[in-house]
Amino acid sequence: MNILVVNCGSSSVKYRLFSDSQERARGLIERVGSAQTPDHSVAVQQMFAQLGAMEGGLPTEQIHAIGHRVVHGAERFTGSVIITPEVLEAIEACAPLAPLHNPPNLQGIRACMAQAPHAVQVAVFDTAFHHTLPPRAYLYALPYELREQYGIRRYGFHGTSHRYVSERVIALLRQDNALQVPSKVICCHLGNGCSITAVLDGHSVDTSMGMTPAEGLVMGTRAGDIDPAIILHLQRTLGWDADRVDRLINKEGGLLALAGVSDMRDVEARAAAGDHQAQTAFEVFCYRIIKYIGAYAAAMNGVHAIAFTAGIGENSAAVRERVCASLQYLGVELDQNANREGKGERCISTPRSRVKVYVVPTDEERVIAEETRKLAEALMH
Repeated sequence: MNILVVNCGSSSVKYRLFSDSQERARGLIERVGSAQTPDHSVAVQQMFAQLGAMEGGLPTEQIHAIGHRVVHGAERFTGSVIITPEVLEAIEACAPLAPLHNPPNLQGIRACMAQAPHAVQVAVFDTAFHHTLPPRAYLYALPYELREQYGIRRYGFHGTSHRYVSERVIALLRQDNALQVPSKVICCHLGNGCSITAVLDGHSVDTSMGMTPAEGLVMGTRAGDIDPAIILHLQRTLGWDADRVDRLINKEGGLLALAGVSDMRDVEARAAAGDHQAQTAFEVFCYRIIKYIGAYAAAMNGVHAIAFTAGIGENSAAVRERVCASLQYLGVELDQNANREGKGERCISTPRSRVKVYVVPTDEERVIAEETRKLAEALMH
C-alpha cells in the first residue's frame, strides 16, 4: 500500500511517501504565501508534481491513502479518523482553538481530496494522545461553563511525537531489562516548539502545552508560561489589541526575545562567544525544562526514564548536559561521551544512573502512516 503523509504548517508543506512501511520519498514545500506558492492548495499541487517527477514516478492514482497531521481535535477526536464531510466540519469548528494551524491543515486536506479523490483520507490529531489526561491535569481553575461552552481546558500538543518517543523508550527499557510496571517516562520534545509530557504506563497524564501551544516551556518565539495579568497590563497601559498580544506571546517571545535569535544553535554559538544575553537565554530555557521534569516526577511519584527528542533535544548536547546536571537528586548520572559523541537513538546515562536517559529521534510521520494504513485497510476490507 502506498501511503502519503502530509503535514501542512502555517507556511510549509512537509510530506513523506511510504510503500509497505518503507519510506520511498520525502519533500518540503516552503514559503507558502509567497508569489510562487500563494497558498496551501498550490503547495499541494507542487507536492504531487514532485512525486510524479521523482525517480520511478508515482502517478496520483497509485496513492492509496493520505494521512494528514491535524493540530487540534479538541474533545471531539480522541483518535485518528477517516475524513468525511462531517469530520471536515468538526475540524473547522476547532479552528478558533488553533487559528494558526487548523485552517492550513483543512486547506491541505481539501486540496489532497481534489487531487486524489480515490485515496482514503485520514486525520491524525496532535491532541489525541493527551485525551487520557485526568481532570486534575486538564482543568483550569475557571468557571465550568467556559469549558463546557467554549472548550477552555488543557489539550496538549506534539501528541504524535510523544506517543512515538514514549513507545520507543518503553521498548528500550525492556531491552535494557529496566522496565518497571507501571512505567514512568518523561518525554521532552524540544524544537522550535517545545513541550514535556508525563507518560504513566503508556498514557499521557500531564503535559506542558495547554489550550493552545503557547503555554509551558520557553520556545523559539513563544514565551511559554507568563503571568496572564501581563496581558491585561499591556492592554490597559499601551492599548494593545488581541492581535498585538498574540504576536508578542507567539512570535516575539521565547529565545528570540531573550537572545535576539530563535535558533538554539545560534544561541549556543553566541553564548560561547561571551554574549551575556545569549547565556541568560540558554539558562532560562534549560531552567524551565528542569522545573517541569521535577514537577512531572512528583506527579508520577517517580520517574524511570527521561527522553530528549526533536531538533534541540536530539542535537544539543549542551542542553541535555545542563538539564541533567540539575537532576542528580533523582539519581540521574549522564554519560558525557555518549551525550556528546553519539548519534541517533541511544542511552546517554551511565549504568549506575537510577534513571535512564535516552535520545530518541522522533518520527511523527511514521506514526501517521501506520494509523492511516490501519484505518484504510479496515475500510477496504
